[in-house]
Amino acid sequence: MNKVFLIGNLTRDPELTETASGVTVCRFSIAVNRGYTNRDGERETDFFNCTAWRGTAENIAKYCKKGGKVAVTGSIQIRNYEDNEGKNRTAVDVIVQDCEFLYSGGEKGDVSGKKRPQLEEYDDDGDNPF
Repeated sequence: MNKVFLIGNLTRDPELTETASGVTVCRFSIAVNRGYTNRDGERETDFFNCTAWRGTAENIAKYCKKGGKVAVTGSIQIRNYEDNEGKNRTAVDVIVQDCEFLYSGGEKGDVSGKKRPQLEEYDDDGDNPF
């Protein structure tokens, strides 16, 4: 099973593009703090490149900005490529299946600066069966 769960902060604004066939794709990266400190007492951070597709990509690009905290679930994809100098390289990407935005409106330290999704008011007319 190839499944990953990450919670971290965006290191840059998401980049939304389209493939030649018109499918939207969003690329971004997140910084995830490790759950322990090194021998110098410092907490280390891992950086993950993430790719989301279609509706998920559009939502991330619309509602997220550098510094925003997100939780992503997805899978790990390893790809090989040749760099500009002709050397073979390996890249590890997270293919995002789901993303949750972990901030609330007016929260101190909220740096998203973008419009957040709003919940619609529930109309309870008394006919609710539960």
